[in-house]
Amino acid sequence: MTQHSPRSGLDRRQLIKGLGAASLLPLLGSVPPFTIGNQHAGQVVVAGGGFGGATAAKYLKRANPAIEVILVEPAEIFHTCPGSNLHLGGLRSMESIAQGYDELKDHYGVRVIHASVDDVDPTAHTARLSTGRELKYDRLILSPGIDFRWSALEGYDETAAQQVPHAWKAGAQTELLRSQLLAMEEGGTFVMVVPANPYRCPPAPYERASLVASFLARYKPKAKVLILDAKDSFSKQALFQQGWEELYGDRIEWVGHSDGGRAIRVDAARREVETESGTVHRADVLNVIPPQKAGTIAERAGTTDDSGWAPVKPETFESQHVEDVFVIGDAAIADPMPKSAFCASAQAKVVAAAVAASLEARPAPEAYWTHACYSLIGPEYAVSEAGVYRVQDGVIAEVAGAGGLSPQDASRTTRALEAEYAIGWYNAICQDTWGTKA
Repeated sequence: MTQHSPRSGLDRRQLIKGLGAASLLPLLGSVPPFTIGNQHAGQVVVAGGGFGGATAAKYLKRANPAIEVILVEPAEIFHTCPGSNLHLGGLRSMESIAQGYDELKDHYGVRVIHASVDDVDPTAHTARLSTGRELKYDRLILSPGIDFRWSALEGYDETAAQQVPHAWKAGAQTELLRSQLLAMEEGGTFVMVVPANPYRCPPAPYERASLVASFLARYKPKAKVLILDAKDSFSKQALFQQGWEELYGDRIEWVGHSDGGRAIRVDAARREVETESGTVHRADVLNVIPPQKAGTIAERAGTTDDSGWAPVKPETFESQHVEDVFVIGDAAIADPMPKSAFCASAQAKVVAAAVAASLEARPAPEAYWTHACYSLIGPEYAVSEAGVYRVQDGVIAEVAGAGGLSPQDASRTTRALEAEYAIGWYNAICQDTWGTKA
């Protein structure tokens, strides 16, 4: 991600706090206010009920209550990836990151079907569900998140993930990794395998390593964390490494690609990882985050390219390949915006405005997006990054000077404030998306 020089002092903290809370009020600062109307209403199917899909469904109904909005999501209770690292670190319960769909159904009139969209016929404008049912659509919004490239890392597939969890989709995998951490013997090593870009939430592996180290420091003080990385640099690297040194000393070791950190083979039964340098690392708990691609339905709908991700039209996020199909969130190619919950929400609001306008034969409002990303390094120690994005010369571009990073060498008071803002951000975005209060 592009990084700018950080702002300093109160202005910087006010910017981050504003992006984390006030900008989640009605539109997250993403698009002009919607005009409520009821003309030319159509039917919109939304596939995926995470931060992108649920937000898109809600804001479509806010744009025009006469639009028939159908949200298709397999899970009756959706566990968010943001917050799941806190659960691994023993700082948050799974119940606290569980979201439901009652507000969307009862307050906004969104029809929610608990199934998955398995196929799309763009000519007939139909979406076929896992139940066999077909839904007609005037517009289709895909927010399927990620799937994994199971063949990309030798020895790591869906079966291996039941022994060596990825926990990159929150829920059962998160609980499995948590149980392994609890059972790990004192003096053991937690080994994490991190893929090359792009993947869901660039700083999340390093937040996970931090909060695992926090847990180990409290309960297994002789244990260590080893990060094997397919990259030579990572998001907020200097801030993370400064925090690691302050809080954990040498408990966390990061090995980048050039130093032999890229994994090429996994033996799940033995909990071993071989890197391309030929070194074999044995873990007491092994967490493998595999290479990723757009959720499967994005590919089946014809929206992805050879990269495995879905290119979109910057102004509206309509697929570049399939008319009347829009792709948001992790599945979309939206560089330089990261694949994050905040960006998925911001994109959803732009798409809701664009889809509502298209159904009324109006031009889409001018699009812009904001982004704020908090990473907890300890329970009372967080760092952040912010950005603002617009369409310039036909592509999405970061607005120079509008964002930046937390200041290096900040006081513990500042880091503690950012930790408070991180929790406030999570509570605010969940309330904005699902209407829930933590």
